[in-house]
This record gives sequence, C-alpha cells and structure tokens, in this order.
Amino acid sequence: MKLLLLSFVLVNSLLSFDYKLRTQEVSKDIYCFFGLAEVMDKRNNGNMSNSCFVNMGTSYLVIDSGPTFQYAAQAYEKMKTIKNLPLSYVVNTHVHDDHWLGNGFYKEQGAQIIGPATFKELPKEEMTRMQRRISAEAFQGTKQVYPTLFVEKEKIFTINGKKVDIKSVNHKAHTANDLFVYIPSEHIVFAGDLVFNERLPSLRDGNINGWIAALETLKKMDVKYVVGGHGDVVGKEAIAFTYNYLTQLRAAVKKRLDDGEDIGDVVNEVVMPEYKNTPFYDSIHRQNVESVYRTLEWEDE
Repeated sequence: MKLLLLSFVLVNSLLSFDYKLRTQEVSKDIYCFFGLAEVMDKRNNGNMSNSCFVNMGTSYLVIDSGPTFQYAAQAYEKMKTIKNLPLSYVVNTHVHDDHWLGNGFYKEQGAQIIGPATFKELPKEEMTRMQRRISAEAFQGTKQVYPTLFVEKEKIFTINGKKVDIKSVNHKAHTANDLFVYIPSEHIVFAGDLVFNERLPSLRDGNINGWIAALETLKKMDVKYVVGGHGDVVGKEAIAFTYNYLTQLRAAVKKRLDDGEDIGDVVNEVVMPEYKNTPFYDSIHRQNVESVYRTLEWEDE
C-alpha cells in the first residue's frame, strides 16, 4: 500500500508544473500573484495575469482564478501559509481564459464563482488558447468551469460584515462585458483587464470609446489602491498607463481619419514611439490601430 501511494505521488509530481508563485502584499489582508509581461507559452505556462486574495475575516475572496487548475491550487497553498482560511467566492472579471481556467480548483474547495453574463455565451468545452499554447503537464486537471452566479449590472453582498460591490461596465470595453470589484473598507478596486501596466493593452475584443469611459469611471472612485489584470502597479496611478495610451491612440487615429486617410496608411503612420519599448508593442500595437480606425469609422457613418 505504501509503495502504491508513493508511486501515485511520484507520478503526479512528474506530471505537474511548479509556477514558483510569490505572494506580494498590496495592503493589510490583500495579496496578489502578479503575472509576467509575456505571451503564454510552454515556458511560463500561462502565468501572465494577476490573481488576488482578500482576507475577509472568515474566508478568502479571490479575484480571477488564473490560467490552470494547478496554478490555482499552488496559489491557495501559498495563501494558506499566510492564513489558513476557506474560500467563499471567486470573481472572474471577464471571459479571457488566462483569468478563469483555475475555476475548477476553487469549485472543488466549495467556493461560489461569480462572473459577467457573457460567460453564458461561451461555447462548451472548446479548446482554449491556453490549452493550445502551454504544456500538457501544466494544463493537467484543468477543466472549463464557468461561473454559476452572474452580474448583470451590479451585485452587492457582505462577507463577515465587509461590503463587496461588483459592478458591470455594461458595454464593450476591454471585452464585451467587464466587471470590477470594489471593497470600500479596504479602499481598493480590482479592475481586471480594464487596467494594464508594464505591457500594452489589447483591443482585439474591445471598444476604445467604451474602454476609455470605463477608465474615467474608475478614475473618479475614492480608492487608494487599483489592481489591474496585468502589471504590479497598484496605486491609483495604475490607471494612468492604459488611459494615456488609449486616449493618445484614439486622438492620433481620429486626426488621420478626419483628414481622409485610408486604414493602410494610418496603421503604418500611428507608431507612438514612446511605447515602442513596452512589452507586446510589436505584436499588438498595429492591431490596436486598425481596431480603433474601424471603430471610429463606423461611428462616423
């Protein structure tokens, strides 16, 4: 029996991937695992987005579950060394798979999973980007587990006397529908991928006008901390990078569109050199320019 158990542990250890996660304290009782400013691949195995834990007194509230079952399990093990608490809720801020494929682990721990209503529209068991791009050992155990509680406009609840306010942007911004999580007692908002820093944001599923409008809402909030979906800047200034890039991009494209330039010329001309050394510039910026041009062109018609 002991030999069988040892063999089981050995096989599982060989099939697992160590994410080497490191907890970083944002403020008292709030910790995040900050992802790398890299594209998902078989080296980082999807460790590219942020996952955060809030000690609500009697349980943890988790913001975004990460890219795999194993990532989520390793993150929770790290948190239990800080304080061994059960899990109450997991909030998925949007439908991009680097933020929610860890749901399966948290469901097994009894947590309730909350997300935007756009999860209802996702195809069942379709191969995700993550599954295509990372190693089989890292993806092992990961299943597509969707939220069962949905936020249409706003959901407010309390955990151990602490208010949690989850708001839906309710228009296309970074994605068709993004959530942000506001905890007044902690003076913090978790903005998901409405806020990027240390890498260029992507407009592939979004709308620049809606995204800027969402950021303007966040800028008006009375908070001390803003935690985005990518990057480890967590003060109120965390909003600035994404906001500045998007507003400058929109202005540059609009000027050329108003001058009658066609899309091919605009994609080549709007280079924004101040962002050239930012990770993902080479792979994303031209796509962003094209997206903005088409959005503004359609709105002008």
